[in-house]
Amino acid sequence: MNNKLKLSIRALTALSISLVIGCKTQQSKVEFLNPTDDSKVLKGEKVQVKLKFPDAAVDSVVYSVDGDIFDRRTDTTAVVFDSEAYSYGNKRLSAKVYSGGKEDIAYSEVLVVPPAPKQYAFEVVNTYPHDQGAFTQGLYFENGTLYETTGQLGESTLRKVELSSGKVLQRAELAADEFGEGMTVVGNNMYVLTWQNNRGHVYDKDTFKLLKSFDYRNSKEGWGLTNDGKRFIKSDGSSNLYFLDQATLEETGSIAVFDDNGPVEKMNELEFIDGKVYANLYYGDRDEMVIIDPETGIVEGRINFVGLYSDNRAPYDNEMNGIAYKPDSKTLLVTGKHWTKLFEVRLKER
Repeated sequence: MNNKLKLSIRALTALSISLVIGCKTQQSKVEFLNPTDDSKVLKGEKVQVKLKFPDAAVDSVVYSVDGDIFDRRTDTTAVVFDSEAYSYGNKRLSAKVYSGGKEDIAYSEVLVVPPAPKQYAFEVVNTYPHDQGAFTQGLYFENGTLYETTGQLGESTLRKVELSSGKVLQRAELAADEFGEGMTVVGNNMYVLTWQNNRGHVYDKDTFKLLKSFDYRNSKEGWGLTNDGKRFIKSDGSSNLYFLDQATLEETGSIAVFDDNGPVEKMNELEFIDGKVYANLYYGDRDEMVIIDPETGIVEGRINFVGLYSDNRAPYDNEMNGIAYKPDSKTLLVTGKHWTKLFEVRLKER
């Protein structure tokens, strides 16, 4: 037998031994059978946790969620993960097995989510002209008048608009280095966000005179802004809504927003209506709005506005953005960036 053949046989033998050892090592590890990795768990669901044990004889098994122990066993029987005790989001389940003086551990990542939101259709009640030059960021309706903020560096404005004609009755410009964003009105004041300047402004809503400014805290960007009568609610492009003190404008807390698919990001213009936050989602390929419970962060409703506006739509910088509420008719006023129309719509649950 020549040397080359001997070396080949040795190599094959070594490979075979390695594969056998590898398989035995793989088979010897404890694994999660349920819930499997990347599973979704409906909050409130009691999930039976089952493991694949390499050996039925164990000394103890310690079960944890994100490092916090929730059960212990001295045998291989299943335990229950009660998702009601945990917040929404990713949770890391672990099972640490002790047997014969050895320790083994298995992991499974699960996502705790709320129920699927209700789906809403819409009916167009009225259509109004809208300035195509307006890169709409914030919209508010009060006593027959629209207040609007627009964006883009060097072009950002505050506006007072006649609803029926779309005529701009009054306007003021933001600083050239500020990108105007969301806005709301409380009393005689107009509260306006800027995008990445880490600063918002307060204006007199009648004269548009700048009264004061305020800095952001944990939410570094300004996207949408609304008010529930007790506090301001702010978005920053993340999956969080932030709460600001109505008097000081200091951040007082935040809440994560979730739907049945997980965290909801890119919440843009906001409007507070009958205890819920309505939010435009900033996606260029679809026109969607969600209805959020600000106390829980759960998305309770979703409106797909497909087909509402299609006048020579550009692939970007033409997104739906702008929500105002007409309390007398319980309808919404909606428009978008550089849209030529503003629509009054009524929502209907599907």
